[in-house]
Amino acid sequence: MYAVIMAGGVGTRLWPRSRRNMPKQFLDIVTENTMLQETFLRIEPLVPPEKVFVITNGTCAPLVWEQIPWLPRDNVIVEPAGRNTAPCIGLAALYLRQLDPEEVMVVLPADHLIREAALFREILRVVATVAQDGYLVTMGIQPDSPHTGYGYIQRGDFLRQIGQHSVYKVARFTEKPDKATARRFLDSGQYYWNSGMFGWKVSAILEAIGVHLPALHAQLMTIEAALGSPREREVMGEVWQEVESISVDYGVMERADNVAVIPVDVGWSDVGSWATVAELLPKDAEDNVVVGEHIGFDTTGSLLYSSGRLVATIGLRDMVVVDTGDVVLVCPRARAQEVKDLVGELKRRRKDEYL
Repeated sequence: MYAVIMAGGVGTRLWPRSRRNMPKQFLDIVTENTMLQETFLRIEPLVPPEKVFVITNGTCAPLVWEQIPWLPRDNVIVEPAGRNTAPCIGLAALYLRQLDPEEVMVVLPADHLIREAALFREILRVVATVAQDGYLVTMGIQPDSPHTGYGYIQRGDFLRQIGQHSVYKVARFTEKPDKATARRFLDSGQYYWNSGMFGWKVSAILEAIGVHLPALHAQLMTIEAALGSPREREVMGEVWQEVESISVDYGVMERADNVAVIPVDVGWSDVGSWATVAELLPKDAEDNVVVGEHIGFDTTGSLLYSSGRLVATIGLRDMVVVDTGDVVLVCPRARAQEVKDLVGELKRRRKDEYL
């Protein structure tokens, strides 16, 4: 089994701590180690370092080598630019095809929290078993609320039982639903959150890209012809300028008919916003999460996060306050997802020093 860790995201919803040159996967926001390190250490008992590959951008590649110095240097794949998950996964698959086209590759985001590491490794073995039968496998998170920030997977026909784990065909994927739809999904017991974690044979995902994303497949074949040659980076850079930005979910998984889902409950979180951080970290007697130094009166249900300065509050209810020294973010917890829009506004105003 190969493991591909995707570490090229920008983590805009965790701004201002997560920045362009130091995105959230390289930070220790909810764990002692960075999220990338946690992802690597979680799978290390199952997948040795020489079979782990990290795909990221040129800016972040030095951070990968710094944070995982025992990873073989050539196992860091550098994308010329971010083009979403389908091109990212396709590019990684090209490198793995040079090694073993029939081996299984599991694809894991670098910025997820999984508290049940041993159970997760057990499930990865199940993923590999199902993938060997030619399926494109995804892990569906058992939902515990009608969350509207995730995509959903509806299970279809039962395929097989492997130990304690059931495997189903996927009936359909649904993009982020409204609250009423999410509640209906939860009540049905047939839907799971889309985790963005996958497993398949190297040959199977490249074949699926060929069927469902033929333009991308042709571009990947041009790159593959140059792998190992002096023109590898030049050809990749030229081709990548024309590559469409598209997710593997939309481009492949929603269109393929050989997709399987394994429901999992492993203490998963995508740590997708400051509101999520507030849910994950320990709370004090006033139901506040305090990172750094805080003093206040009549402040409850809030995240108070400082990288060095004292945060002082009076009368806050369910708020987020994040102080990074050069930026102070203040917003209601219920609107924490809109931090991404705030970052977009900074880009429009060309406030690059804060990005």
